Amino acid sequence: MPMADDLPDASPTPDGGRIDRRLARAGIVLPPAPKPAGNYRATRILDGWLYTSGQLSWRDGQIVHPGILGRDIAVAQAREAAALATFNLLAQLRDVCSGDLDRIEGCARVTCFVACTYDFHAHPEVLDPVSDIICAAFGEEIGAHARLAYGAPALPFNSPIELEAVFRLRR
Repeated sequence: MPMADDLPDASPTPDGGRIDRRLARAGIVLPPAPKPAGNYRATRILDGWLYTSGQLSWRDGQIVHPGILGRDIAVAQAREAAALATFNLLAQLRDVCSGDLDRIEGCARVTCFVACTYDFHAHPEVLDPVSDIICAAFGEEIGAHARLAYGAPALPFNSPIELEAVFRLRR
């Protein structure tokens, strides 16, 4: 899993809050939030609920481990891609919360898409880094979430993983 040494430091506050300290203890430095690839918003807040758009395995403007599981890439590569997509998801949260991840009250659900062959069935193994990172960042009480996983024949930009999530914001 890529950690602090692999990613540029884009944290807007060097001291940060409780969640920033948890990320630092876990050795996670969030990348800059990727810009939307089309005519949509990266996030949307409605009635205290924060919705993210799909996050891919971008690093430095490139999809890491492009391709289809079961054909082009291995489970270990897909797990790394899932971690990167999660870091990008957290970076989007940080941006919409003006750098204050402590505004997150809870993670309701994470929806995960895995680009894979029809006979690939190891979705939980591929996606566990997503849940692990969210729980490491927010702790079990805030970070525990429902998770939905889909297999797909292809994803945008040939990414092996796409994530979206729903969070509750503190009032």
